[in-house]
Amino acid sequence: PQVNEPTCPSVLIRSGASTYAVGLPGQEPTGSNLRYQGTITRTARDCMLSGGQVTARIGIQGRVIVGPAGAPPTADLPLRVAVVQEGVSPKTIFTNTYRASVSLAGTENSAVFSLVAEDIAYPVPTGNDGDSYVFYIGFDPQALKPEPRRGRKR
Repeated sequence: PQVNEPTCPSVLIRSGASTYAVGLPGQEPTGSNLRYQGTITRTARDCMLSGGQVTARIGIQGRVIVGPAGAPPTADLPLRVAVVQEGVSPKTIFTNTYRASVSLAGTENSAVFSLVAEDIAYPVPTGNDGDSYVFYIGFDPQALKPEPRRGRKR
């Protein structure tokens, strides 16, 4: 009998999430206020089937360009990887945030960053559902914000 191997979804950069700009504190990251900007330039993926689960690795590579305001010694880049089943109402199957750090100390104007997300796992899709799965990646500035503290009432 023919076994239907699940396909390894393609990697797409989420619309509007391909760049990440950081400005001076309290300033918009534009013009002379720009400290640095990250851009995703390459992606890679591989998937393995194991015990009813698909485990995947997503590689993300990009570049950080130093802006006119001068960059900090290290840039923290918040990234999100999601597995989404596309359709009339898209369904998120897996999502997680990651942080890539890149040293900008001593660089003239740019540095390369890379990240491999190795903890992606989700149940094997049934039937042809896997054909509508997509790996979405992108910068997610919300990922850098600490979890909101819940005030305890007494």
